[in-house]
Amino acid sequence: MSETSATIPATSATSTLLRAGELTVEQRPVPKPAADEVLIEIAAVGVCGSDVHYYRHGRIGDFAVVESPLILGHEASGRIVAVGDDVDERRIGERVAIEPQRPCRVCRQCKAGRYNLCPEMRFYATPPVDGAFTGYVTIPADFAHPVPDELSDEAAALLEPLSVAITTMRKARIVPGSRVLVAGAGPIGIICAQTARAFGAAEVIVSDPVADRRDRALRYGATSVIDPIASDPAELGLAVDAFIDASGAPIAVDRGIRAVGPAGVAVLVGLGHSTMELPVEHIQNNEIIVTGVFRYTDTWPVAAQLVANGQVDLDSLVTGRFGLDEVRAALESDSEPTSLKSIVYPAVARYGA
Repeated sequence: MSETSATIPATSATSTLLRAGELTVEQRPVPKPAADEVLIEIAAVGVCGSDVHYYRHGRIGDFAVVESPLILGHEASGRIVAVGDDVDERRIGERVAIEPQRPCRVCRQCKAGRYNLCPEMRFYATPPVDGAFTGYVTIPADFAHPVPDELSDEAAALLEPLSVAITTMRKARIVPGSRVLVAGAGPIGIICAQTARAFGAAEVIVSDPVADRRDRALRYGATSVIDPIASDPAELGLAVDAFIDASGAPIAVDRGIRAVGPAGVAVLVGLGHSTMELPVEHIQNNEIIVTGVFRYTDTWPVAAQLVANGQVDLDSLVTGRFGLDEVRAALESDSEPTSLKSIVYPAVARYGA
């Protein structure tokens, strides 16, 4: 192993979820990178809805259950401070954004280029794999993506949710001139609206029942907004090329699919119910493709470029900043109406300290 001249401590402060609703800050050993890995000193970590689910409920449906102490956080950036024996030493000192996945690389899905669907995937902050609310993490070297100097640590961390949006646009077949309907103006909906415009969409219509969120969407890529309580999107004759659900609400999914025109695409991004009714007749008669999004593949270089050239703004999405001893407050900040993205800084006990 090769490392920076700066001293790497034996342990680092870590926020650990003991069980639903119970967090502690403890010292954990700093991991050693394997031959193909790098050791990253964490700079910033975004709070995701999945982190909140684990914190509040100890599970996400039947998909993953917290059965032992878990480190949350998977939207992360930092600096490489050590490399494994098979990694170029010149990478030490690089600022990077972390793609928080460890696929097996040899299964059928990995070989087909769908490594996000690897059945042996080890994903940050998904039980039993620890995440990044800690000082140092390891990741395979090719999943530590260099970021340009013009990207802040916060923007570099938020390349992860942007990667979800990029995957969504690819699956939605967004091209210049597309008409898109997005349900939900939360963090992912806002990032999807920006990304749709970056992909060339001529119209991006955002539906959300909260007026402040609709106003916010207009500042982040939406060309128009809909109050779904006052107007049913399915009855407005939109005939959009693509519908993107970032709400998880069954009624929003139903109405959104009904708003898709012939041969269009509906992409389900939001974490919703495990089952829901769909407008099958509309889907069948109009040959609509309905698909989901589960993480991402090969998105970080595109994400970094979209931010670097100003097509997507991530920095202004940060509405809360927290130290490692304030993770509880960070996880609960989503209850604030004005909250978009909260960032945790593991290197400080309190932000600004």
